[in-house]
Amino acid sequence: MATASLSAKPRQETGKGAARKLRAAGEVPGTIYGHGRQPQSLSINSREFERLSERVRITSTVIELALDGKTARTLVRELQRDPIKRTVIHVDFQELVAGEKVTVSVPLRFVGTPEGVKTGGGILEETMHQIEVTCDPSNIPDHIDVDVAALTIGHSLHVGDLKLPEGVEVVDDPEQTIAVVSAPKAEEEVAPVEGAAVEAAPEPELIRKPKDEEEGEESEG
Repeated sequence: MATASLSAKPRQETGKGAARKLRAAGEVPGTIYGHGRQPQSLSINSREFERLSERVRITSTVIELALDGKTARTLVRELQRDPIKRTVIHVDFQELVAGEKVTVSVPLRFVGTPEGVKTGGGILEETMHQIEVTCDPSNIPDHIDVDVAALTIGHSLHVGDLKLPEGVEVVDDPEQTIAVVSAPKAEEEVAPVEGAAVEAAPEPELIRKPKDEEEGEESEG
């Protein structure tokens, strides 16, 4: 399980105008909620949050959020970004409760080279790159390995084939395909279209004058 630390400050003013002022000051507005507590407005330093996002997978990392002199274990549940600048404009944190399971997306990590690729020139197609799982926050895996070494051409792996850590249950359909090894694509030869007209070679440019014109010039002399 990946964990990280982040500082937050309570905020009293809410609304679009207050949010714009915060962003202009280098802060990102957010909210923390959870069982047993009222939703609370807060703000976090935008640079600090961006640096954290570069180091960890922000939506599946338990964040120890320091707020009001206390520390709450949280997960980022909603992350809004500006559609053009891609900067973070709002963050929702869910406070975690001991013994309560959470649902998170966990990345898949493909391991090995498929047999069908090594011996048959096949192509590995990765059709899923993450899955949703339910588990205790303390058991959130950083990733789940997918061993594709035994895959031959025409064979595939499904969600139900994954080996999950103890205490982790998959949410996605077990029949969903994760990866498949396809046969190599044959090079297609472009055949001439029957009945198509053959393009005539361009005629050479006529450099000398036509005979009639030459004769005309001679007669003038």
